[in-house]
Amino acid sequence: MDKSKSPLKVALHGMDGRSYKMMAMYLQGPCKGVAVVVNDNNAECDIFDADAFNAEKLLNERLQKSPHRPVIVISLTDRKLENVLYVKKPVKIEDMVAALSQAKKSLGLPAKQTSTQPAPATVNRSVPITPVSTDTHKTNDIQPTADKQALKKFVLDTDEQKKTSKHQAAMLLSEQGFGAFIGNVVGVDVNDPKQFAKATYNPKEYFQGYVESAIRLSYEKAQIRQLNSGWSPLVIFPHSNEVWLDADEKQLRAFAGLPISSSLVGKMSITPLSLESAVMNEALEKFHSVDAFLWKIACWASKGRYPGNIDIRHPVYLKNWPNFTRLLVTPHALRISALLIQGPRTLGNIAEVLNVKPQYVFVFVSAASSLGLAGQAKREVDVLVHTPDIKPNKNQGLLSRILSTLRGKKG
Repeated sequence: MDKSKSPLKVALHGMDGRSYKMMAMYLQGPCKGVAVVVNDNNAECDIFDADAFNAEKLLNERLQKSPHRPVIVISLTDRKLENVLYVKKPVKIEDMVAALSQAKKSLGLPAKQTSTQPAPATVNRSVPITPVSTDTHKTNDIQPTADKQALKKFVLDTDEQKKTSKHQAAMLLSEQGFGAFIGNVVGVDVNDPKQFAKATYNPKEYFQGYVESAIRLSYEKAQIRQLNSGWSPLVIFPHSNEVWLDADEKQLRAFAGLPISSSLVGKMSITPLSLESAVMNEALEKFHSVDAFLWKIACWASKGRYPGNIDIRHPVYLKNWPNFTRLLVTPHALRISALLIQGPRTLGNIAEVLNVKPQYVFVFVSAASSLGLAGQAKREVDVLVHTPDIKPNKNQGLLSRILSTLRGKKG
């Protein structure tokens, strides 16, 4: 095997999620695979963003842990660092390739032969690093003018555009397909007013409740967190409003629709993750937007029921219009939204006014509640006056006016 053709295994440090992925693609694309990003334990070389606020700490830890592993530092300013390869931002292809070649040589590995002869990377020998900026993670740090087109061409089919789960268009459910897709609750007729008191569920007893808690903690701490459930781990990225789950739609639907068993409750935990261990390089299609993910699992947990914290005798409100371009659209969801936007109503009144099955109102309110868009109206003003029923549009069509006239003449 020709080791000169083997990519150098590198670990990236001090980069946020977007910069991390951009650098990984840059090495694979414009740099023609001279290096490949791996986890820290398998790396042969380290690449640090020296402009990161915690760069000094990260670099010192690395040098103590692996003093013989070559280090490449990228920065906007020339860094005076001992035994470190320096590459100036914006990173140019030839500079990065040169640094990687020198790193290979320092390890006793043959450097990959290229058609161009890059200038040797600068090796500085001096004093510890001093951070200069806390606002450093700009994607144009690795988009030099001469290389913009090469990187742009490569990025078009990667990263964000591979996140099909995250960016897929909304799915519109018909009444016929609703039951098969959402599922039914044995022993409860959610459409029977006499059974409305039993047509509830507790999100905390389902995957939905644990996901909501994990997301809330991740956002409060502004940290990447992993929800461990004894099933497939869910990774939460608060800064990009994304989650990552290694499961297909059918598996997720089945798991979200079942109460969490007592045997799984003890396995539920939330743990922090470092960026390096959390970045999913090989399965971008498994990313979901937080809102779309929560909305879906709430629908599957609900199965046409409403959350137990909602009192069906009192009105509920809708804070604002949901983004249906990216959400699962249950039957009559748009009509329910349009009615609730006008003012709070009880769930039974919504079903009555729109002449729809209560289960469609219940599942919508469950999903909207999971995003904080819907809830119980508790202000006095919300229940002070009765919200009037929808009246026919005054701007009737020509045919409607003609029919009205004819009916009047017959009378």
